[in-house]
Amino acid sequence: MGRLLVTGGAGFIGSNFIRHVVNQTDHHVTVIDALTYAGNRDSLAGLDEDRLTFVRGDITDAALVDRLFADTDAVVHCAAESHNDNALDDPRPFLHTNIVGTYTLLEAARRHGRRFHHISTDEVFGDLAFDASERFTERTPYNPSSPYAATKAGSDLLVRAWVRSFGVRATISNCSNNYGPYQHVEKFIPRQITNVIRGIRPKVYGRGENIRDWIHVDDHSSAVLTILDGGRIGETYMIGADGERSNTEVVELILELMGHRSDAYDHVTDRAGHDLRYAIDGTKLRTELGWSPRYGDFESGLADTIRWYRENESWWAESKDAVEAFYAARGQ
Repeated sequence: MGRLLVTGGAGFIGSNFIRHVVNQTDHHVTVIDALTYAGNRDSLAGLDEDRLTFVRGDITDAALVDRLFADTDAVVHCAAESHNDNALDDPRPFLHTNIVGTYTLLEAARRHGRRFHHISTDEVFGDLAFDASERFTERTPYNPSSPYAATKAGSDLLVRAWVRSFGVRATISNCSNNYGPYQHVEKFIPRQITNVIRGIRPKVYGRGENIRDWIHVDDHSSAVLTILDGGRIGETYMIGADGERSNTEVVELILELMGHRSDAYDHVTDRAGHDLRYAIDGTKLRTELGWSPRYGDFESGLADTIRWYRENESWWAESKDAVEAFYAARGQ
């Protein structure tokens, strides 16, 4: 796989995956990204230009996608509309990118016979009870709660259908919540970190009891490359790092690590359809492909993330005011 195409490569997960690939392999990477508000060319700054080709474009553009597939060996599909709050305001872009875009890519993979890996989310499974012992596995039924999760579930099912009906050589991964550098400040962890940097009290939805399973984006990147190299065609792999934390626990740890009182935050109106708990069982990935996370300690990964946002304010400052205005209008 000397030539790799990454969709959404100027976004959070895509850009971190590209950095991992450039650092760990000899592959040449071509990026296609529409550069919507969540895409940032600066997320790829400093990489060897001889190893990277950037194409600004929409993954629903069938002609462009076909040309790119003709000159690649494998594809990692990261591109997605992904912010739940935006999906509640207007689901249409989520249908366009996550459903139509994935269909367009799958048709190109079918025509050109390319290896295809689809990156998805644990949100397709809905949620778990707070007091439940089970975690999501590859056999958990889909039960999406939000427009975003529903479109990701639909894209997963398209991949499975194209494998079975047309023999597309594809794999799927469903990951827990990623955190780390280059994540847009609309997301939970970077929003709270940048709030503290700006002297704004962090905000927690509802009572803050909702639980997420966190994984550092570098660990997610290494897992995806492991699946791309050794995953069995047609299989789904869960990517998680045993990082369950309530939203309150995360905010309080951020405050402590940044030298503030752990109770210096506010509760705001809960989000509609807010899932209770996510938890990933990554046994299959670990036993079948021998993968394990490097950041076994959430606190150390979070400390590294805080350091990055402190040192790279120029990367996020321009979008911060717009994000806070968006939330202020909703009392959040």
